[in-house]
Amino acid sequence: MTDNIAEASSTATTSSAVDGYIGDPAVRDEWDNRYAERQQLWSGSPNGALVAEVAGLAPARVLDVGCGEGADAIWLARGGWDVTALEVSGVALERAAAHARDAGVTVRWVHAALAEARLPSASFDLVSAQYPALLRTPDAAAERALLDAVAPGGVLLLVHHAGMETRPPEEDSAFDPADYVWPSMVAALLNGDWQVEVDEQRPRVAPDGGAGAHHTDDVVLRARRLR
Repeated sequence: MTDNIAEASSTATTSSAVDGYIGDPAVRDEWDNRYAERQQLWSGSPNGALVAEVAGLAPARVLDVGCGEGADAIWLARGGWDVTALEVSGVALERAAAHARDAGVTVRWVHAALAEARLPSASFDLVSAQYPALLRTPDAAAERALLDAVAPGGVLLLVHHAGMETRPPEEDSAFDPADYVWPSMVAALLNGDWQVEVDEQRPRVAPDGGAGAHHTDDVVLRARRLR
């Protein structure tokens, strides 16, 4: 369904890719099974919208929500960012940690679901969520967790596949768009404390290979927290 798809989370001090999972075990197991089916699920290259939108930002503290096998996190770390990367799948995190060691970069790996994560509030200069599979709840817990993580002056960058929100449920799978968080739902929560810098649909700059490569357009939401 997505690139770097996952629910994120745990504490920002978690250093191991496999310790202290926080969240629904069924969700973790579902994604562990999906990753285990293939030696490599994603392309191994950073997402194009991330590369484009981060170009003008000074490296600082970044939270990578749904880091998958670590391509975005490693790219950010190579660029001088202080990276915390969150992922629901322990299988994916083990791969990501191995890739980071090979690349010679340091990343904090966090194993949990975003809504249950005990992240320090307002502490990241960039929160990047590239095609995340965040489960929707009546209290908008995942949406609010994304916003709450952004420091004053910082940026939320949320990218998803265009058209997914309005797709009907898939007959041959358990995927129902109504179960997930989409950029419009996050945008609806932005108040006077936020300035929307980008809210648009654009052609996708897709890495070669990997699941999700068939999607052609992105919805990009970039918002800056003013206070």
